[in-house]
Amino acid sequence: MATLRELKGRIGSVASSEKITGAMKMISSAKMHKAESELKRLLPFRRQIQAIIANLLSSDAQFSSPLTESAPVERMAIVVLGSDDGLCGAYNANMAKYLKAHIDQLRADMGLGLKIDIYPVGKKMVKAMLKLADANTRVLTDSEVNTKSSGEKVKAFNNLLVEKFLSKEVQRVDLAYMNFKSISRQVPVAEQMMPVRPEMFGDDSGHVKPYLFEPDANTIYGVVLPMFLLSTLEEVFGENRASEQAARVMAMQSANDNAKKLLDQLQLEYNKLRQQSITNELLDIVGGQKRD
Repeated sequence: MATLRELKGRIGSVASSEKITGAMKMISSAKMHKAESELKRLLPFRRQIQAIIANLLSSDAQFSSPLTESAPVERMAIVVLGSDDGLCGAYNANMAKYLKAHIDQLRADMGLGLKIDIYPVGKKMVKAMLKLADANTRVLTDSEVNTKSSGEKVKAFNNLLVEKFLSKEVQRVDLAYMNFKSISRQVPVAEQMMPVRPEMFGDDSGHVKPYLFEPDANTIYGVVLPMFLLSTLEEVFGENRASEQAARVMAMQSANDNAKKLLDQLQLEYNKLRQQSITNELLDIVGGQKRD
């Protein structure tokens, strides 16, 4: 049975843990709101690009771009985003589990011989993805890219993916990440990035207005399409940052709740033991007086 001194030490330790998790929750919450704000600033730009392309596609002009060309998929690339830091619960484990199921489905649809290049973003995700490496699955890392990468680093990474697709090194590129819904809900998703498909731009056929294109519609299409891919990747990075911090907030909230519960239990045990000790001392005093 623990002594009063031991219980007091454990209470102090748990109380310190409660303060630490509470502070970490506040920090993660602030980071999440910042990431959410950055994500909201990205959305209008991407939606405007989508609207422009949708209007172009709805016109009578003819379009062509190597970014939209489909070919039999022998090798594809998957970019999967996780976290660089820990203390975010099962965030990375859930993403890794989802990606494995996505890969299994791809091979069921395209053949077991499908070769896949995985580009993990985030130190924790790199470790998780190395376990999936086999004869048909390569894990390729880019030390220049992480979950906190600036816009320029994301742009360089986007150019790398586009180059690999245009050179036919890969015939398809997918993005796997956590879609930020709310602070308590992040949903793993996998979306095709390349080749670009018309359904990615939504249906704006009911809002098409007459346009005059300068210099011509196809040239504009060729310029705007790469911008759409870059904005898509930037949005995915933003989604991942917001989701990671939301998962960390929930993990710290859970840890804080557990610390409070344990602290209450220890405090109750301490009070009972202290009361028992006082009662024993009183009984010793009363017993001594009776003997005298």
